[in-house]
Amino acid sequence: MSSKAHLNQAIASHLIEIKADEKPDKEVLIFENGDYDDEIITYKDLYENSNKVARLLLDIGLSKGDTYAVFMRNHPEFVYAMLAGPVIGAIMVPIDPRSRGDRLRFLLANSNVKAVFVSGELMAQLNQVIGQLPNIKLVSVIYRPEQQITVSRDYPSLNEILEKDSWDLVTQQIMDVRHPMQIIYTSGTTGDPKGVMIRNNRFGLYNIATRLVWQYKPNDILYSGLSLTHGNAQAVTLFPSLSTGTKAVFSARFSKSRIWDICRKYGCTSFSLLGGMMAGIYNQEKKENDKDNPVQTVMSAGTPTSIWEDFERRFDVRILEWYAAVEGGFAYKPPGKGPIGSFGKPLPGMMEFKIIDEKDNTIPDGETGELIIKMTRGETKVDYHDLPDASENKTRGGWLRTGDIVKKDSDGWYFFVCRKGSELRRSGDFIQPDHIEKVIGEHPDVSEVCIYGIPASSGAPGESDLVAAISPVPGKSIDPKTIYEKCKADLEPNFIPSFLQFVEEIPKTISEKALDRVLREQFTADAENIFNFENYR
Repeated sequence: MSSKAHLNQAIASHLIEIKADEKPDKEVLIFENGDYDDEIITYKDLYENSNKVARLLLDIGLSKGDTYAVFMRNHPEFVYAMLAGPVIGAIMVPIDPRSRGDRLRFLLANSNVKAVFVSGELMAQLNQVIGQLPNIKLVSVIYRPEQQITVSRDYPSLNEILEKDSWDLVTQQIMDVRHPMQIIYTSGTTGDPKGVMIRNNRFGLYNIATRLVWQYKPNDILYSGLSLTHGNAQAVTLFPSLSTGTKAVFSARFSKSRIWDICRKYGCTSFSLLGGMMAGIYNQEKKENDKDNPVQTVMSAGTPTSIWEDFERRFDVRILEWYAAVEGGFAYKPPGKGPIGSFGKPLPGMMEFKIIDEKDNTIPDGETGELIIKMTRGETKVDYHDLPDASENKTRGGWLRTGDIVKKDSDGWYFFVCRKGSELRRSGDFIQPDHIEKVIGEHPDVSEVCIYGIPASSGAPGESDLVAAISPVPGKSIDPKTIYEKCKADLEPNFIPSFLQFVEEIPKTISEKALDRVLREQFTADAENIFNFENYR
């Protein structure tokens, strides 16, 4: 009997220990770094380095139930830090590398993290808020050669921990598949982001999706430039690779101009995208070798209907469309099946979908309403961090209230329409207007701001380009360049408005609500009072 027989493969850190025992030198992950050397990661690397991080967490006093943040782009150290948590029962909080300012402070404070693992290039963003976070016991920095960041004496280096030849091995301390592994935060559509508790057994659900939906073959090579802080990159690429041994290639960030060259270089047979990213790739200049690539299937969430078939023909690929939310629910449309524009049908035998009106009445096919989801076996439950009332409300009546407005055709295929109460979704993110309005409103020459959306130029279904309607302080004039400079400094890139619309005053209702409908009617992209972000990059 194997000495690892007590371990449970449904827990990520257990699986890695089993794999490291069985196939220590199996190359699983490749992190490509452009002009710098690739980093090829084996099961042995994953096990040993994640165990070193687990030892570090224990040494600084973290234990079962404590939280720690990982704030970096896609690097091997992200995965080491992720896999360290389940060993001791600490809970990882992945932080989008675009986060900064109030949003970054909120995420770190709300999750009550005790430690932060950060890459050198993001230290400036962290330093802006670290003084407001007294509970953090450790900030450990990974210095990577391609970032060319000078080593600081302010915080200990993660490089030194990972370079150790020996350390006090940590045995697996958690056997419960229901124990939390991560807290992944929502986009915060209607208020502050909510932290969704992701338990160890989510890893097992990803394995089911790998077998039934992604259906990767042993000789497949996967690729992703999506952030590993996002559930997409974890569910479609990272966890399937770790569990099956299918090789996966990661870039630090997505590049629409390099994606095909990367796939050619590494022989990638599949990659994953979100909505507007596909339009960005499609809008690149056509090349004679567009079809000359090894990619067979593109896993996409939010393919613009208008380019769907042309994209498949131009690049000689098949699109597998899918839908999911971090709180739960899953649907997919296999390549070549069902109508173009649909995100598919739910996994059979696992969950039930229903579309309802405002009074919870089921609506007829073809009409739009809110999608609600119920597990066919077990409890339908969402666990928001420190928000019991919101958790209960999210699944009232035993159904998960997705907040997504959809419709279904007579054959059972579902179509996404928009987010309930807001059409502001951009490249997969649901946009919180008041956060952007606050940042722009801090400009000394700005009196009022109203953020609204217009149909996305990408054509991605349910997505918007952002417009910031701005009225000046009386007697002042506003330089659009200074507005965009503030946006670039204080907002995540995906939250920066596509257009500024300068108006004398913001039209309002009698109850002082901004009339974005009027502003939208007045909007013309080439008008003299409209300023395009593309001209101020």
